[in-house]
Amino acid sequence: MTETNYSMLCDFYELTMSNGYFKNGFYKKNVYFDLFFRKVPDNGGFAIAAGLEQVIDYIKNLHFSETDIEYLREKGIFDEEFLKYLSNFKFTGDIYAIPEGTPIFPNEPIITVKAPAIEAQLIETFLLLTINHQTLIATKANRIVRAAQGRTVLEFGSRRAQGATGAVDGARAAYIGGCAGTACTLTDALYGVPAGGTMAHSWIQMFDNEYAAFRTYCELYPENPTLLVDTYNTLKSGVPNAIRVFKEVLVPKGINKFAIRLDSGDISYLSKKARKMLDEAGLENCKIVASNSLDEYLIRDLMMQGAQVDVFGVGERLITSSSSPVFGGVYKLVAVEEPTSGEIIPKIKVSENTTKITNPHFKKLYRYYDNESGKALADELCVYDEVMDFSKPHTIFDQNATWKAKTLTDFTAKELLVPIFKDGECVYESPKIEDIAKYCKDQIGLLWDEVKRFENPHNYYVDLSKKLWDIKNILLNIYQS
Repeated sequence: MTETNYSMLCDFYELTMSNGYFKNGFYKKNVYFDLFFRKVPDNGGFAIAAGLEQVIDYIKNLHFSETDIEYLREKGIFDEEFLKYLSNFKFTGDIYAIPEGTPIFPNEPIITVKAPAIEAQLIETFLLLTINHQTLIATKANRIVRAAQGRTVLEFGSRRAQGATGAVDGARAAYIGGCAGTACTLTDALYGVPAGGTMAHSWIQMFDNEYAAFRTYCELYPENPTLLVDTYNTLKSGVPNAIRVFKEVLVPKGINKFAIRLDSGDISYLSKKARKMLDEAGLENCKIVASNSLDEYLIRDLMMQGAQVDVFGVGERLITSSSSPVFGGVYKLVAVEEPTSGEIIPKIKVSENTTKITNPHFKKLYRYYDNESGKALADELCVYDEVMDFSKPHTIFDQNATWKAKTLTDFTAKELLVPIFKDGECVYESPKIEDIAKYCKDQIGLLWDEVKRFENPHNYYVDLSKKLWDIKNILLNIYQS
């Protein structure tokens, strides 16, 4: 991947605050920030973490060029010593993150940053835009893949994405979420997500007739071609011409992998009719691909109607997550470290809107699995230095309704946040994209079906340990009194 310096891709207030931190000496303090979200898109039961690899690349290449410094100098508001500090800038802190492909839930850290105040502040925008975008698309892709009930789903949305990186990184995220491939060539070149394509209507229109267009294409690309059959009349010309070409050009060569694509009309009706025509022609192995503004709800309806579709190509409603286009991740200060004593002082954000009250302190995150079923039971946030004895029964409780408690006995605990950077050096090796996608599929398999419902999913609990709950309540009493 080509390295790009995105140091100046930040909100301007991060620079003004950092200048203030420098003048006040706060830049010497280590601080702790959590990146988390409050609500699952589409009112779903879970999201899927994605974007960590791009965050790692960003941190590794973080620096301010002479051109950057001169631009800031011309603003006339930044201290010259601060600009000198930026000219030698390098990330020196620690980063912990939930691995890509992991199902995640509201109010638990996806990323935790421990770093000097300026370093932690300046990376806020890039971390948010990267994690927000890819997590959103991975989550949407997985909903669509689950609706397809085992049929192949391909990402077809580059031309409808919000910008180049939206297309490229969105296709990457869609693959993590379960799509089998993409139409985006650059995503394949950069990340190894399998790219493929068929033809547009313009290919067919360039020829004197549909039959010639199909025949030429199959002669050029005999290995698993897909013919677009709805340029003129799907059932009267498109499907019959495809059948003719398959039988004339491919079958005599022993080739039995080919497909037709439906891109308009009543997909359920047309796919059933096309399937009947293909089967009667002895082409039972021919696949039917469907595209045209699909999403999880339309695909679910098609499946319920018995549509004969083997592959779904999903475009704008996936790459833009049009039904829920914003992933509301936030980046909040949760603790400050005293420079002399090293004591970590918890910080809290209080609001009249209770959903915006943060969970304070430097934290660990555990996921508990039932040993009998293997399913995930709940997550629990704990203070970083809590010693947990999981060889004994462990009681968790709902932080908003503390009388709702459950004692776990036959269970396994897994710590979710793993070290990514230590003292500015990357200590994490990003998995291959196909391994992330497989891990994602496996982890979603560990969620109860009730959590995976599209409507009114079961609320998966993210609880606080008693120690963390007490700290949070002490801080709430202080700031609300």
